[in-house]
Amino acid sequence: MSTVRDRVDKWIKPYAALWLTMIIGGSLVITLALLGAEVYSDVVDEEGLASLDIPALEYSQSLRNPEVDAFATGFTNVGGGIGMPILASILTAWLTFLSRTWRPIVLVGGAALVSTLATTLGKRLVGRTRPDHSEAVPPFETSPSFPSGHTLNTTVVIGVLIYLMCLQFQVLWARIAAITVGTIFIVAMGLSRVFLGHHWMTDVMAGWFLGLAWVGIVILAHRLFHVMRRREHAGPAPTFEHPVLREDHSGVEESTTGTAPKENDGGAPPRVDDGASQSGTGSGRQGSGPAAG
Repeated sequence: MSTVRDRVDKWIKPYAALWLTMIIGGSLVITLALLGAEVYSDVVDEEGLASLDIPALEYSQSLRNPEVDAFATGFTNVGGGIGMPILASILTAWLTFLSRTWRPIVLVGGAALVSTLATTLGKRLVGRTRPDHSEAVPPFETSPSFPSGHTLNTTVVIGVLIYLMCLQFQVLWARIAAITVGTIFIVAMGLSRVFLGHHWMTDVMAGWFLGLAWVGIVILAHRLFHVMRRREHAGPAPTFEHPVLREDHSGVEESTTGTAPKENDGGAPPRVDDGASQSGTGSGRQGSGPAAG
């Protein structure tokens, strides 16, 4: 029994604030998706289609040729139900190895779960028909059109991964590269759905907006997690080597892993890592390092 309690103290309690904020935020995003679906079904009529969706589809058709169609089909498959989980798993495992924390698994897994649920509920509630097969590039899809699941899920997963990479890598060019490549990937994934005639432009826009809103909430949850740990003087977030740090009444910092106690300078609260590790002198010479959870 004590073993179970120790594990809860080491891993569940330190992340309680993070989980709570993500649960509340996820509920809010799902609610927004449902409310947006209700409003969407009321305001997007034939006039709305004529002003945006139909011109976007007609312009996409004018750009098609066999080579471009094949490339766009291969690219859009990366954001599908098979490609995106594989890509997300590889990048998440890589970041977990680099950071030596559970943070990538917690954030990416929780974010993807909510985005998938929002996509499923939105499609079932609206039930919007996709563009006709005569206007689309095969293979055809038959599920409801609103919102674009490829766009929503890609925005969420890649958005959270960009945030994690910016925490992990300290060199400015690495962060700029992650943001640039990730943004291009998100935008291109949405536009590929319109280009292939698998979604209307407004389906893709809804995916972008909902996805960005949820990514913002996930980032907020992670930042609040560190703020609360600082307020509680709980020390850095847990890592694989140091699951949790405690401070006794004498001001000596102890690690539950059984390593030697470390003196706390002047009895001041231990330094809290806000997510990005500081290697060396902070001059940016070190490209990456283990960041707090």
